[in-house]
Amino acid sequence: GLYSSEINPLWDFLREFEVPIVTPWPGSTFLDTRGGDKATPEDVSDDEWIWRTVVGDTVHTSGSAVYALENDLNTLGVLNGTTEGERSYVEGFLSVYEDNGGSVAERVEVDIEQSSYQSALSRLFDADFDAFLVSMPQESAITALNDWSDGGYGRQPILSDPLAQQAIVDEVGSDIYGAWAGSPGQSGPSYDTFEGIYAEQDGDAEINAWTPPAWDATIVTALAIQRAGEATPEAVQRNIGPVSREGGTAVNTFAEGKEALENGEEISYQGAATPVNFTQHGNVFGSVSISTAGENGFEVTTDV
Repeated sequence: GLYSSEINPLWDFLREFEVPIVTPWPGSTFLDTRGGDKATPEDVSDDEWIWRTVVGDTVHTSGSAVYALENDLNTLGVLNGTTEGERSYVEGFLSVYEDNGGSVAERVEVDIEQSSYQSALSRLFDADFDAFLVSMPQESAITALNDWSDGGYGRQPILSDPLAQQAIVDEVGSDIYGAWAGSPGQSGPSYDTFEGIYAEQDGDAEINAWTPPAWDATIVTALAIQRAGEATPEAVQRNIGPVSREGGTAVNTFAEGKEALENGEEISYQGAATPVNFTQHGNVFGSVSISTAGENGFEVTTDV
């Protein structure tokens, strides 16, 4: 658990609480230089206790911005919510977009959970641009995109990665076809292993951008407990880095890691979403996938 909108304002409290938080959710650029064990696992005095198994917004917003420019979408309109997560996504996107020659014609910030966004859309589409970026919570985005569809505004929609969901296509309809979003790629070394295990279960939930990172968060925490021999907060914190970073026997599952640890080996967990080679700030790096909306929902069309 814990999203950007919760971690950022609770930052000081969470550090003082001194319990490791391994989360597959937050993309905020706030965490680019915060969190982790500072690559000194035996010394917790400088630790900041937050680890994320999903790539940060800096990575996949950069991929989205470059993809937009490669497709000659050189002028942008922006519609975003005012919470930390929505703003962080936009700031990450625009930083790369503008640094590489793109320009923003109009940006409109809106409160979430409004019954209509027609007024905001009218202000936004008074400007001339090639594409518009939407970064809002899903329910608010559905309302805004339905208003966009009803108003016949057209132009190319670019969506923040949480919006690349079946519900968007189901609720907005065919006008949303062709909209795309950049999200963390599913390219970890053990993705195929994860997908096979997932497929064996009885559930029918689709794999989305956060499913593999959630798997990685669970496995790396379990392996840290196994290596520590106990589940106290400090013991887990000391062992998250050592079971995930380079240098040990590569393992793809908890069972493999447990066996190697019991044999006296050091291990390096190879994740489903990324290699999970945690930086000193508890971050991971991986590929970016572009998913495009169509009649079958959002499907990956390219990697960048």
